[in-house]
Parts: sequence; C-alpha cells; structure tokens
Amino acid sequence: MSLRYSARLVRLAILSDIHANLPALEAVLADVEGAGLEELWCLGDVVGYGANPDECTSLVAQHCEVCLVGNHDLAVLGELDDSSFSPAAAAAVRWTRETAKPETIEFLRGLEPADESREVALYHASPRDPVWEYVLWPDQAAECIAVQATRVSLIGHSHVALFFVMPGDRGLPPGHAVELDDVAKGAQASAGTRLDLAEGRWLVNPGSVGQPRDGDPRAAWLELDTDPWQATYHRVDYEIDRAADAIAASELPEHLAKRLYVGQ
Repeated sequence: MSLRYSARLVRLAILSDIHANLPALEAVLADVEGAGLEELWCLGDVVGYGANPDECTSLVAQHCEVCLVGNHDLAVLGELDDSSFSPAAAAAVRWTRETAKPETIEFLRGLEPADESREVALYHASPRDPVWEYVLWPDQAAECIAVQATRVSLIGHSHVALFFVMPGDRGLPPGHAVELDDVAKGAQASAGTRLDLAEGRWLVNPGSVGQPRDGDPRAAWLELDTDPWQATYHRVDYEIDRAADAIAASELPEHLAKRLYVGQ
C-alpha cells in the first residue's frame, strides 16, 4: 500500500497496534463509522500477539488510507530479529510467519515505519527511531519533539494512550497546564480526553486497538480534527472472550489471551 498524500486537512481516525485482534478492530471500525470521519490512518503493528492476522490485515488494507509497518510486522517479514522480543511475542511472530496468507505478507512488505509527507508526521515508535523506541517519559518526549518533522506528530508502539506537549501551548485538559520552559509535559489520556492542538508542538499516542497496556482493556483509538486542531480519545468495548478463545484455539501462548482482560 503506497502512502498517499492528502492535499487537504480532514477529520481522521487514528489506529495503532491492532495485533491481529479481530473483535477489537471490528468494534473500533464500527465506532469510527458512527463518528462519520473521512479517513483512517494506522500507525503499524497490524499483526503479532493475536490469532487473526489475515482478517485484520485485510480490513486495514480495505479501510485505511495510510498504514505504517511496526516492529512485529517487520519481524513477521523476517526483516527484524525477534531475539530481543519476549518469549510470548517471539512465539507469536513465528506462528504468524508460518500461518499468514501470502496476501498478508505482501501487504505488510509494502509499508514503511514512518511517513513525514503530511501535515501530521506519522511514526510507528518515535520520530528518532520509528521502529523501536518506546516514548513514555517527558524528557525522552522532548528529545523526540525536537527532531519530529511537523508541529504535530503521531506515534504508537507503547500501547499506552498518552500525549506530550512543548512550551507555549494552550487548551490542555484541566489539571495539565504547561509551564513556559523547555520541558515537555505529558499525561496518560483516559476515554473522552480532549486536546487543543492549535498551538505548540505535540507528540500524541492513540493507544492500542488490540492489546492496551494502560490498565483499560477496551480498544483505543483517536479522533483528530485538523480544522480546529482538536483530538479526542475514544475507548470501545469489544468481545474479549472471542479474541481470547481464538488465541486459545491456536498454538499461541495462553498468556496472550489472559492479558487482554486486564489491559496490560
């Protein structure tokens, strides 16, 4: 899938870290459709961990205007060594590599881990390391914001819904005022959190569709309206039992099913 440039700013749905969780992706797509948004963008890791890589890849190819490649996707392609993965993650990579359809592999092989061609820069992991870096701390975020290609950037990879902002910005949620210094301020974002992105430099993570790790097991996605520059965090209930049963019915580690219930 080529990364096509959008000539105009639009109302967007931002998805990330689907991880072959078909029930979660279906629930998010239904929620996005109800919101009447114009484009869907995916920040990568379509596969890995979950039991439905082919179905999820097909839906992403069908619905997403843009899709990045993530580290799990690259490992499945054999372009990234999985020796640094956890045992369960590495097992899922091997299982996916052995079972995925050729169409799934072909789609993933056509993707890149970053896209800096748009008004909003997209990175799977971070602006300075699009494949591997987990951006979780303000000092780390400040260094990333300093090198990002655009004023507002989107990242995934950590599976945590959060945001960071640099000096001179307004419109943060109550309790998250920004001091006028050279330090990034940030916070985790719960469902319904709204950000005013009209000023300043932002690094925003929508959270994970298929394997949240912020204590909320519901599927996460971000609504981004680039006209007033506002973003809203969404969480969606989905059939966790169905996703867990699919993992249990495969040769994937049982741990990958259990963690879905606790959002970790």
